[in-house]
Amino acid sequence: MKNSDEKSWRAIAKEVQGICRKYKATFIINDNVSLASTLNADGVHLGKTDMSIREAREILGKDKIIGGTANAIEDIMELVKQGADYIGLGPYRFTDTKKNLNTILGLKHMESIVAASKRVLGKAIPIIAVGGIKRDDIHAILRAGLFGCAVSAAVARSKYKIIASAKFAHQLRTIAEKLKNASIS
Repeated sequence: MKNSDEKSWRAIAKEVQGICRKYKATFIINDNVSLASTLNADGVHLGKTDMSIREAREILGKDKIIGGTANAIEDIMELVKQGADYIGLGPYRFTDTKKNLNTILGLKHMESIVAASKRVLGKAIPIIAVGGIKRDDIHAILRAGLFGCAVSAAVARSKYKIIASAKFAHQLRTIAEKLKNASIS
């Protein structure tokens, strides 16, 4: 929606917000702090060229979820310093859903960034893998220590979007539960 006119963006955001409320899902708006504020969204995700986390926090308040995009450990440190609640780390692989794509990170690099962030911060912040993710990637992404993954094209370009999103959700829950049980025993 980033390149859409404000009226269209708002109309679709309101529709998605209604769906999120119906299913008790968190409603995060991408890149548009003003719209997130107007609609009283649960939060906003900010890209590297968007408003700073600090500025968004001043507008939205301390109770809203604010995430930011990172491509390196330095980005994560800065976002955490500004008060980010979570990080979108990527791109995992090539995707044509984003213009001006940064350097592809891949699994190994993402894994090392997550480990470094835990060492440097002394705590874990939810780090979500983004960019070109497919269902076959989920297990490796979660095993690498990432909190989860965000998908766009894998659902949006599917002929059967509802089925595609349901399969992603089911697979994420199943793998997360298996990894949780494996770490307990």
